[in-house]
Amino acid sequence: MFTGIVTAIGTVVSVEKHPELTRFVIESPEADRPPAIGASIACSGVCLTVVEATTSDRLRFLVEAGPETLALTTASRWALGTTLNLERALRMGDELGGHLVSGHVDGTAEIVARIEHPETVEFHFRAPPALSRFVAQKGSVCLDGTSLTVNGVEGDIFDCHLIPHTLAVTTWQARQKGDLVNLEVDLIARYTERLFAAG
Repeated sequence: MFTGIVTAIGTVVSVEKHPELTRFVIESPEADRPPAIGASIACSGVCLTVVEATTSDRLRFLVEAGPETLALTTASRWALGTTLNLERALRMGDELGGHLVSGHVDGTAEIVARIEHPETVEFHFRAPPALSRFVAQKGSVCLDGTSLTVNGVEGDIFDCHLIPHTLAVTTWQARQKGDLVNLEVDLIARYTERLFAAG
């Protein structure tokens, strides 16, 4: 489990494509905290398992993305130099600063507008039809691994405002209209819908 609170920005430094999976080497400034082999790290919202890890002045770790991950997320588009929002798995007793995030991305959302305000940036997103019903005003969504509050919803379009701190410590500063981002809907909304559908 994760919280959607990004702790570092990583950079893809190697991409190795195989018939069924793609191997990524990601470099991070967190060299003082090497992850254990088998640990989970959310990479722009995608929960991936650390297969190898090395440290010197920077941390480098290897993860593998399988067919389901490549089909549902932006991982299929990651290339050399792609920057990713990173978060390590939640430990018992850690502060839950965002909301409960599984790292199991539901699909991608398209940025349909980026509006610059004096200090904040307002993003408008188009959610896939199958997921838009789970997005609620004042609810939470996880976008590219970042826990965000939904300000407004109209059909399959929703918007979020990002404050200067979020823009400074994540990859959101570079996001533009037309970009795709990983979307994980709120777990509570998904389970609530499942319960009502079963009744």
